[in-house]
Amino acid sequence: MAKLYFHYSTMNAGKSTVLLQASHNYIERGMQTYLLTAKLDTRAGQGRIASRIGIGAKADTFAPDTDLFAKIKRRLGDGPCACIFLDEAQFLTRDQVWQLARAVDDLRVPVMCYGLRVDFLGHLFEGSAALLALADEMREVRTICHCGKKATMVVRRGPDGRALREGAQVQVGGNETYVSLCRRHWREEMGDPVS
Repeated sequence: MAKLYFHYSTMNAGKSTVLLQASHNYIERGMQTYLLTAKLDTRAGQGRIASRIGIGAKADTFAPDTDLFAKIKRRLGDGPCACIFLDEAQFLTRDQVWQLARAVDDLRVPVMCYGLRVDFLGHLFEGSAALLALADEMREVRTICHCGKKATMVVRRGPDGRALREGAQVQVGGNETYVSLCRRHWREEMGDPVS
């Protein structure tokens, strides 16, 4: 039975690595997959999902106005597809998450979404909030803070190296911009002294 999955974490937890490995497992067994990523994320090149450990794959892209149900339906019309993999799921709109749910329900294809849960201010992304509400299964991809505890938050650093406390929710970046932290160390970085 097809399901909508949400694999979530902070930055640098290996979400793209897990996605690419899962897709590879299908392909290795002779099944086709369909990879999607956010058009605005060009860190690995336009239409490419890549991991910091050096693996990558070509992907189709989506923008906020993309009808994902129609896009998936077209792909399924081109031939068999065992699973849809979507990276950078935090950039989905609420409507797009509903489109993915419709693809699972009506087209009977599993959809695995990978993305951030919260932004650098500790707020849910729109796509993540909708996935937390609608996903059939959720799985946390874990990483650790510099102290060794589980990292659940992320800070965005400015040019001076200090944690930013305001700014646009969306700013694409990597290790040079974002650091994953446990809640305690995130609070310290954000100016909320820990007793």
